[in-house]
Amino acid sequence: MGHGVDGWTHVGQMDAELARAVAERMQVLATPSRVLILSRLKEGSCSVGELAEAVAMQQSAVSQQLRQLRHLGLVVGERRGKQVIYGLHDGHLAELIDQAVFHVEHLRIGDRQPVAPERQIETA
Repeated sequence: MGHGVDGWTHVGQMDAELARAVAERMQVLATPSRVLILSRLKEGSCSVGELAEAVAMQQSAVSQQLRQLRHLGLVVGERRGKQVIYGLHDGHLAELIDQAVFHVEHLRIGDRQPVAPERQIETA
């Protein structure tokens, strides 16, 4: 599933700095409006106005959320004339959203898929 960066997957213990950076970015998913925005951008790039309409928010509120998402490197904006067209930074975020949705749906239906033996954390 995960392919890491350039075909590499993180192996071994996570250090405190990496854990902080991951937590900071994952915290973005704690706000339903941001999840809606990211989910819409997963479908394709669009303007603030299109986003606002799609997620039923005011443009100013969407712009404020986009500023934070850009600051964290999760979305990118490209100026086209008078508009800025926003999109996801890369496919990793789309995968993360999909996995979060799949996880919630599995919990909702009561399906638990055990972790593969090679992925389980050893306790000594």
